[in-house]
Order: sequence, then structure tokens, then C-alpha cells
Amino acid sequence: MTEPLIVGAMVRTLGAYPSGWRHPRAHADPRTDAAILRRIARLAEDADLDYLFFGDWLATGPDLEFRDPYLLARIDPLSAVLYLAGVTERIGLIATVNSTYADPYATARATASLDLLTGGRAGVNLVTGAEPRAAANHGRDAHADNETRYDRADEFVRALRLLWETWDADAWVADTAGGVLIDADGLRPAAFTGSQVRVEGPLNVARPPQSHPPIVHAGTSPRSRTLAATEADLALIAAGDPAVAAATRTELRAVAAAAGRDPDELKVIVPVLPVVAETDAAARAIVDRLLLLVPIDDGASSHAGRAAFPANRSLGSFLDVAEIAGDDPVRSASVDDAVRAETAARFAEAAARTLETVLSRTGRDVGGEHPVTWRHLIAAHAVPANFVVGAPAAIADHFELWRDAGAADGFNVLSAFQPAQFEAFTGLAVPELRRRGLIGRGGATLRDRLGLGAPRLLRAPEPATTGR
Repeated sequence: MTEPLIVGAMVRTLGAYPSGWRHPRAHADPRTDAAILRRIARLAEDADLDYLFFGDWLATGPDLEFRDPYLLARIDPLSAVLYLAGVTERIGLIATVNSTYADPYATARATASLDLLTGGRAGVNLVTGAEPRAAANHGRDAHADNETRYDRADEFVRALRLLWETWDADAWVADTAGGVLIDADGLRPAAFTGSQVRVEGPLNVARPPQSHPPIVHAGTSPRSRTLAATEADLALIAAGDPAVAAATRTELRAVAAAAGRDPDELKVIVPVLPVVAETDAAARAIVDRLLLLVPIDDGASSHAGRAAFPANRSLGSFLDVAEIAGDDPVRSASVDDAVRAETAARFAEAAARTLETVLSRTGRDVGGEHPVTWRHLIAAHAVPANFVVGAPAAIADHFELWRDAGAADGFNVLSAFQPAQFEAFTGLAVPELRRRGLIGRGGATLRDRLGLGAPRLLRAPEPATTGR
């Protein structure tokens, strides 16, 4: 029997699609995130998902209002998982830490503490950061280049593992009769010195139940792929096509094997953005609404005059992509006009692909009773998303297709808006996924749920010399 997929929820309280917060059923105020986080956690645990995943971004600015609203204001990920540790019992809790700016001792302490407090449900997603504004927020003149960041990340991972290992599993003796609290030989320094990271230790938190909480990493550069293949338990990749994802997974597993790892211990996870409803038509109507809610320059909107407003959200910008000449009369159309079939027939390849995407995901047509408008095309091109749209069977078909193609070991589930779309996924799609055996792994710890064996220790415990 085929093992169920790994399925986690990537939590973005303002939704994963930029216009999601505008939907009538959406959470739109980060000041009340506590309630929505509890709701998401309970839904995810009741659905028997494997983990909740919290990303991070170390800066903010007005440009994010239009590009990625969920990044504008968000709960610190370690704070979020510690908050949810008290309202959950089984689900894994993965928090993001930026190794470029974080302190390895503080990170080891926080993650070991989380693992102890949750009975082995902690995980850590290590990133190196892509936001230049983060540098000034941490007292630095400039964001480090990719190679420098990954040099530090390599050392950061080693320091983290050594700190987690400073206590032997049986070092805590608590012999009340003999008055011996610890086996001193079971406590050792980390004693790591690199070019960018130095830690002495020992860690002042007992050994984590998982020894090493699972490590997650994502990235597209050669250095990030190497770090994921050699150090991560979960490698997050972004791919819209199962064949591309399968090739990437094969490559990562080969690098892992060359590094002496069992490639089966590296789990490759891809993001998925399901838009779920009871029927395919109802799901397409949600996508239609999301596209119509994307702010664009329609000649009347006040957004267009703002410096942070994206330049690609206008009719002119889309017609440039479509390669419609500057003197063509269609350039004077209203963004809410229907797209005529004869005009669509002249689209260049990129614009034609956008049109096909809109047709398939919204159920609209060209030249019919439910026409595609220019607003749909502008939004879909400017704010692309790999929606998987439909009733529960359509979502399950997608999961099954990618599994059978060897494209992924599991999925990070995003929701276009919260909590309604996550409720739809857990309430409608999860029962169908469970019926097909695609979900429901179980396990006492996060490592168990992910199908990971014992972690690769950097050093074996030293033999006792005191006779205790």
C-alpha cells in the first residue's frame, strides 16, 4: 500500500492571494490574528494534517500592500508556534528562522524548548533572506550576497545540531537517594568555531525529544539546493508542472545520496493553492471574484497614483505583453469591457496563455454570455497563482497526479483567504483525500509523521569515565 502524502498548512492569516483579504468571507485585520490562528490550528489538527508552517519576512513597506499583503504585519513565527503549542496536541509546528540575522544559541534554545513543551512536535525552517531592507533593521549596512549568506547558513546548521546534542539523552539522572541530578559526562560543550558562527555551549535546555527537530529549507540557487539536499529533512521547491518537480526531486535526492545520506530521508514538498467548493462551478466563481478584487489601474482608482502601486496593473501593460500595437483602438477600451474573440486571436503567446488560464479557472468565455473582461486578464497576468480549482475530487486528482508522477512527497497547503478557504479544504477536500489514502500519516512526533528515522548525530556520546 502506498504511504500517505505529507500534508501541512502554510499559514498566512491575511490569505495567500493578494486580493484574498478583500473577499467578504476573509479575515482582514492582523490585530485579531490570535483568534484566526486558533481557528486554523484546530481545523488542521482535526483534519489530521502533519504540521502548521509559519514563514517570515524581516521588513515591511507600503509596496507589500499590493504585492504580498500578508507580509505587511504578521506574528513572529516562533511566537506563533509557542502560542499554538498550548492549544494543540498532535500537529507539528514549524517556525522560520533567518540564519543571516539570527543567533544560533538563541535559535537552538527556542527550538529545543518548543520541542520539549510539545513532546516532540517542533521543526525549524532555515532561510537566508531575500529582503534587502532587513539589513538596516539588524544594524547592518547591506544585505549579504548569496554566497556569504550560505556560508553562514552552513555553519549555522552545524552549530544548531551541536547545541541540540550537548545533552546526552540519559544525562538527566535525578537520583534523589544518591543526590545526583545529572551525569556530568553526559553534558558537553558544542565548541564550534567557524568563519561566521561561533558557539561554545552547552545548551541550557535539556535534549530535545526528537534529538534534532526536523530542518526545512527552500531555495532555487545552487547553494540553497545543496544545503537542502545535504542538511534538510524537508526540501521545499516551487514548481507548477509535475515533470519539472519530479526532475528537481530526482536531482535533490541524488545530491543527498552523494553526500552519504539515505535519499528516502529527504522529503520534497511543493506548495499548492487549492480553491475548494462543493462544485467545480462554485470554486471557479471564487477565483473569478478574487481576480475582480485585485486592485488595478482602471482610470478611476486612487491606487494608481501611489508610488508603491505596481506598474504592470494596467490595460496598457497587458496589451504590451499581448503585443497589441500602441495605435490599436483597443487601447482605449474600458478595463471592464469584454475581450472580443478577434482581438484575443491576435494575442502573443504569453497573453494567450493568460487567457487560457482565466478561461479554465473562472468558467468564463470569449464571445459568449459570460465573457472574460480586460480586468480579469490584467489581474491574472500581474498576480499569477497556481490555483487548483474545483470540487473535492478535482483537488484529490491533483494530489494523486503529482504523487504518481514522483513529483512530490507532500504538499504545503495555502489558502487564498482565511478562514473560509481553509475550512473548505479541511471540510470538503480532506475527506476525499483520506478516502483515497492520500492523507493521514500519524505519529507521536513530527519526525515520526514525516517518516524520518533517527537524526544523523554529529558526534556519538562519549563513554562515561566517572563510574556513575
